[in-house]
Amino acid sequence: MLRKFLIKHKSKSLRFFEILPGFVSWNLILFPYWGIFIIPEIVAYFILLFNVYWFYQAFGIAITATISHFRIEATKHYNWISDIKKFPDYKKVHHIVIIPTYKEPIHILDRTINSLANQEISKKQISVVLAMEFKEDSKEREKKVNFLQKKFGNIFANFLVTVHKLAPGEVVGKASNERYAAITAKKRIKIDMNYTTATSCDADHVFHPKHFSVLTYKFLDDPNRYKKFWQPAVLLYNNIWRLPAITRVPNILASIFILSMLPRKDRLINQQNYSLSFKLLDKTGYWDPDRIPEDWGIFFKAFFKNKGKIEVEPLYLPLYADAMESTTTIKTLKGQYTQVKRWAWGVSDSSWILYNFFVTPGMSFWDKITRVSTFVHGHFLWPVHWFIITIGLTLPVIINPAFGRTTLGYMTPKISSAILTIALTFLVILLILDYLYKPKRPKNFPFWRAILVPLEFILMPVATFFFTTLPGLDAHTRLMLGKYIEYKVTEKV
Repeated sequence: MLRKFLIKHKSKSLRFFEILPGFVSWNLILFPYWGIFIIPEIVAYFILLFNVYWFYQAFGIAITATISHFRIEATKHYNWISDIKKFPDYKKVHHIVIIPTYKEPIHILDRTINSLANQEISKKQISVVLAMEFKEDSKEREKKVNFLQKKFGNIFANFLVTVHKLAPGEVVGKASNERYAAITAKKRIKIDMNYTTATSCDADHVFHPKHFSVLTYKFLDDPNRYKKFWQPAVLLYNNIWRLPAITRVPNILASIFILSMLPRKDRLINQQNYSLSFKLLDKTGYWDPDRIPEDWGIFFKAFFKNKGKIEVEPLYLPLYADAMESTTTIKTLKGQYTQVKRWAWGVSDSSWILYNFFVTPGMSFWDKITRVSTFVHGHFLWPVHWFIITIGLTLPVIINPAFGRTTLGYMTPKISSAILTIALTFLVILLILDYLYKPKRPKNFPFWRAILVPLEFILMPVATFFFTTLPGLDAHTRLMLGKYIEYKVTEKV
C-alpha cells in the first residue's frame, strides 16, 4: 500500500525525503532545549544514552582501525605477483583508471599518474583516462595534456584524454565528467568486459605500488567479481604537515575513521577512490550526470539495480590524498568548509535512496536495512553528534536551573563527562596510527612543533564544529529549503 502511494506521488515523495534529513537533525539538536521544560527526565536519559552510544562508537573505531593497520601491514609485505601468476588468465585483466580533473596543477596530476607508472604489475595492463573539462582554459588544458602525454603516453596500454562539455540535464561535478569519460573509453579502448575494472580516482590521489596487483588478485579470486566494489584506505596525508592546526585535526580524524571502516563490511560503502568491474559499471548505467554525489550514488544505483546483491570488499592498502590547502590560511579555512559541505551534500541522495528503499520489489529486507541504515546513520546524524556530546545537558540545565537541582539533573552531566573522558583514552590509539601513517616530517617543519602536534587535539571541539558540524548542518538546511548547491573544486597548491 505504501509502495503504491509513493509511486503515485513520486515527485512529492522525493521532496519529502529531501526535507527529512534537515527535519531530523534540527529536531534532535533542538530537542534538549524545549524538552528540558516539558520532559526533562526524557532529555537526561536521551543524552546519557547518546553518550554511551558515542563511547561504543569510539571503542569500535579504535578496534577496527587497529585491525586495519595489521591487515595493511600484511598486505604490503605479501608477494601478490606470485599468487596472480597462478591464474592462467591473469594477463587478460585490465584496469582503466579514470582521473577527473579541472584546473589541477600539472605537478598534482604528474604525481598521481606517476604512482600508476610505479605499479608492480605490468603497465600494459593499465589504461589511464584523463577526464578534463571543456570549460577549463584551452591553453592551460593543452599545456597539461602535452606534458603528460609526452611523459606517460608510451608507458601504459592507453593514455586517453577526454574533454567533457556540460550537456543539457547535466550538473557540474565529478559524476557527469566520469560518466562521459567511461563511455568514451568503452568506445575507444578495446575492452573485454569480463576482465576489465574501472577505477574512480581523484586528481590528487597517490596509489601504493601494490595497489593494482592486489586488485588483480581480488578480482580473479572472487566468483562474485561482477557484483563487487573494492575500497582502499584513503588517507588525507599528502600535505598534512603544511596545514594549519585547526584543519589538520579534522583531516586526521577523517583519515583514521576511513581506516576504521575497512573491516566493517556490513557498513563499508565505497568513497573517493574505488574500483568495480566495467561490466557492473556498464550494467548499472554509469554515474548519474544530474547528481553531485557520485561515490555512494553509484553504489546505491548498483545496489538497487541488482536487488541488493552488491558488496564492497576492502583493499587493505593506504592511498594518500591531499587535504584542502590554499595559498593563505584564511583561504584554506574557507576551502575546508566548502569541501566538507560538498561531502555532506551526499545527504541529497536521501530522496532517491529512501524512495527506492520503499518501492524496489524483490529485495531482502535485511539487505536493504543494513545498507540504507548506514546511509541514514552517516548523513542524518552528521550535524547532531557535536551538539549532544559537547554541550550535552549543560546548556539546557542553565536554561532550566530547577531541573539542575534534582538528583538526575545534577548527576547526568557528571556521568556524561565521565563516559566521554574514558572515551578520550581511545585518542591514544588514534595518535599512534596517525604517527605510523603520516609521511615523514619535512625538513622545514621544526622538530619542536612536531612534538607538540598531539596537543593540537585540544582544538578538536572547535575544529569539528566549524569543519564537520556546521558544514553538515548547512547542507541539511539548504536541502530542506530547496537551496541546491553547485559543485566547487577545492584548490590544490
